[in-house]
Amino acid sequence: MGQYIYGRNTVKSALKEGKVTKLYLLSTIRDREIEQECDKKGIKITYKTIKELDQMSSGVHQGIIAEVVNYEFVNLDYLIQKAMKEEYPLLVLLDGIKDPHNLGAIMRSCDAFGAQGIIVGKHNQVGLTATVAKVSTGAIDHVRVAQVGNLNQAIKTLKEAGFWIVSSDGSAKQDYRQVDYKCPIVLVVGSEGEGISRLVLTNSDFVVKIPMCGSVNSLNASVAAAIFLAEIYNNRFPL
Repeated sequence: MGQYIYGRNTVKSALKEGKVTKLYLLSTIRDREIEQECDKKGIKITYKTIKELDQMSSGVHQGIIAEVVNYEFVNLDYLIQKAMKEEYPLLVLLDGIKDPHNLGAIMRSCDAFGAQGIIVGKHNQVGLTATVAKVSTGAIDHVRVAQVGNLNQAIKTLKEAGFWIVSSDGSAKQDYRQVDYKCPIVLVVGSEGEGISRLVLTNSDFVVKIPMCGSVNSLNASVAAAIFLAEIYNNRFPL
């Protein structure tokens, strides 16, 4: 049994990647591009009323819902091997991200700035849900995610593979712009409420912060991740 995803960009991406098994469209909509793609792939379109689509989804569906095969995690070793084939390997490790909107937004930033994948824990961490897929606007089809039982054991494995661990924490002394990112990097981002666990910070090679001048002393996790990923990209590929 699969799961439902919704939203035009999300569904179109899943359709292109061959993950859609069933498609539901608002009865008043005729989308020639989607209809042709479904016809090519042998996917039946079922037309529904707005009320029926509302009942099938838990968010803004934009008149289109698809049933897809369940999104699956990959093995950490596989993720490492794929990343190490790149000129500048970059992975993102998430510590305690429970909000699907944050995970989906982080996926978009990973796709935009060239991160090869994401690492999450099995506990206190949101899974690969329909909301994550919707917010990622299709990035979930391209950004691989590895799930591990122990983040600190994963960090040990990553270090042995040649990665340097960079964690973001508001108490850090070092500015995030002072790090040279031209090497295999794992960026660690914690939840907005609890931050990164103490042991993960202890096992990090660099603990850095984003300097801020306003009255708010923290950033949303997905915003912080985007700022870091943009800096890493600009450091590696300057104008």
